Amino acid sequence: MASADPSRSFMKDVKRVIVKVGTAVVSRHDGRLALGRVGALCEQMKELNSLGYEVIMVTSGAVGVGRQRLRYRKLVNSSFADLQKPQMELDGKACAAVGQSGLMALYDMLFTQLDVSSSQLLVTDSDFENLKFRERLSETVESLLDLKVIPIFNENDAISTRKAPYEDSSGIFWDNDSLAGLLAMELKADLLILLSDVDGLYSGPPSEPSSKIIHTYIKEKHHHEITFGDKSRVGRGGMTAKVKAAVLASNSGTPVVITSGFENQSIIKVLQGARIGTLFHKNASLWEPLKDVSAREMAVAARDCSRRLQNLSSEERKKILLDIADALEENEDLIRSENEADVAAAQYAGYEKPLVSRLTIKPGKIASLAKSIRTLANMEDPINQILKKTEVADDLVLEKTSCPLGVLLIIFESRPDALVQIASLAIRSGNGLLLKGGKEAIRSNTILHKVITDAIPCNVGEKLIGLVTTRDEITDLLKLDDVIDLVIPRGSNKLVSQIKASTKIPVLGHADGICHVYIDKSADMDMAKRIVMDAKIDYPAACNAMETLLVHKDLMKTPGLDDILVALKTEGVNIYGGPIAHKALGFPKASSFHHEYSSMACTIEFVDDVQSAIDHIHRYGSAHTDCIVTTDDKVAETFLRQVDSAAVFHNASTRFSDGARFGLGAEVGISTGRIHARGPVGVEGLLTTRWILRGRGQVVNGDKDVVYTHKSLPLQ
Repeated sequence: MASADPSRSFMKDVKRVIVKVGTAVVSRHDGRLALGRVGALCEQMKELNSLGYEVIMVTSGAVGVGRQRLRYRKLVNSSFADLQKPQMELDGKACAAVGQSGLMALYDMLFTQLDVSSSQLLVTDSDFENLKFRERLSETVESLLDLKVIPIFNENDAISTRKAPYEDSSGIFWDNDSLAGLLAMELKADLLILLSDVDGLYSGPPSEPSSKIIHTYIKEKHHHEITFGDKSRVGRGGMTAKVKAAVLASNSGTPVVITSGFENQSIIKVLQGARIGTLFHKNASLWEPLKDVSAREMAVAARDCSRRLQNLSSEERKKILLDIADALEENEDLIRSENEADVAAAQYAGYEKPLVSRLTIKPGKIASLAKSIRTLANMEDPINQILKKTEVADDLVLEKTSCPLGVLLIIFESRPDALVQIASLAIRSGNGLLLKGGKEAIRSNTILHKVITDAIPCNVGEKLIGLVTTRDEITDLLKLDDVIDLVIPRGSNKLVSQIKASTKIPVLGHADGICHVYIDKSADMDMAKRIVMDAKIDYPAACNAMETLLVHKDLMKTPGLDDILVALKTEGVNIYGGPIAHKALGFPKASSFHHEYSSMACTIEFVDDVQSAIDHIHRYGSAHTDCIVTTDDKVAETFLRQVDSAAVFHNASTRFSDGARFGLGAEVGISTGRIHARGPVGVEGLLTTRWILRGRGQVVNGDKDVVYTHKSLPLQ
């Protein structure tokens, strides 16, 4: 699906939608009807109708269809001599009269094939001067919509009362764009979509390379900046007419989107909240600043706010976190509503179940997040702590202290709860923060960001936490190694690799979460069963879930192992076998030991002993979390000492590899790197150190007058 725009979250509440189809959309360049394109549009109308939307159409094209037909008839009935004479332009009213029946016949045929009923309503400008007409029109449309009939409107050009109906812009409406805007207001539509032959409104003529699409029209910002190109090649409106109609309708309360009628599923995408076309909304000026904020300005603002945050007392920083926890609970219904819209859109778009699972904010999650934030708030203040105190020389004392890293850029996928954890950790550690979530969670991330930043006091500033909304901004941010101090990507192997290859900024994170559980021959099999089941099914989509089960070869075809495998299959886990397990137990062969399922699936393989298990983990693992189940302490110590992973467990589920479970309050991510921080990264992983030297006027002067003592002093 196209990337989502946070300003389009209202789409989930749209019920009545008017779709205006332009002449350029329904016809080809030679003037004939574009049958394939019209058919595709009708299929979208059918889908919307079946989903419960009230669909109203306004269509252009009658004049164009009629002109094509009349030119053909005139050619057929003309003599050679007639053709030598100057050809007069065909009467537009006659073209409209002839073309209207042909256009409606096409719509009727297509909708009939889709088992949908449609109706024709021809109106003129003067009709709307009559209040009774407008009342009857609304009643008729309501009746048709109740019957799931699609009303199709068109201006009745054949009997228009305007002197020059193709030029005169006076009156109540003056073309089908303005008619669609008028109907949106008259029929109280929730949304108006104007389909064109371009992707939306551009800053200049779309044919010019310098022109850029405007995704949200803000009158104060764009009104004097836009240069319009030529009018429509076939209709009498063009983009100027569409913008005028869109401004009028949106100011009256009906949001409008101008988008391409050529793009596949464009209407469906608009209603899913996709960031396509140009949105007109009466509140647009409140959503977006009049001046674009550059990536550098966003990063610098976060740094400035972080310095103000560091100047607060420990109690003041603690209060911010407690206020955020309260705000999350107070806004739970709104957060859940926005998240449900994201989940519905993801399911409709066909996202895989593990991603949808990670995306979902389940019941109790907000309370859990609030609890973890309060736990974090009540922990000892992590910044400005004296870590080491040394007497360098007489009356010259050196202190090693903790301090924030500066500005963090976190790029994460799927999990909106990660935004809350990361933001709370950044505030507790005194860091500025820039967040970029996945497009599939745009509504959830937007509301969570608003709830959190609204709780940040003015003396710190809401720009402490910036929400990056487009992929383009990421490219610019990754160049700011002079402002941003650490990038933490949370997502797929591909995402992490791309980030590392695209920046000079230090990157902290992990790629895959290929976690192992090794059952040694001395294992208590009841314990092993509990651990394996928890590690796999407690939360299969988590990065600390078991992906590979390694089993000592002596346990092959034993009752204890059989019991574990039956339990896994009973819970719905798909089991794949390595070369040995595939042959011995008949499981489907695993495609690779490097695979992270993130779902109800795992691989099983047999190994000779603990050393073989360690070698397998080093060869195929991702250095995330690995576990041994055994009652032999010597074997356990061998495993714990030699497995080179961020977290190594003995007789405990891999699911314990988590910042909150480790007592860190929350985690910004899990690092499988070996520099700075490793494993679940909490507050301490977001800190660095600085040295503070307190003296009484001492100078080095070639070390002539300094007697170095380098004596450790108590911290208190």
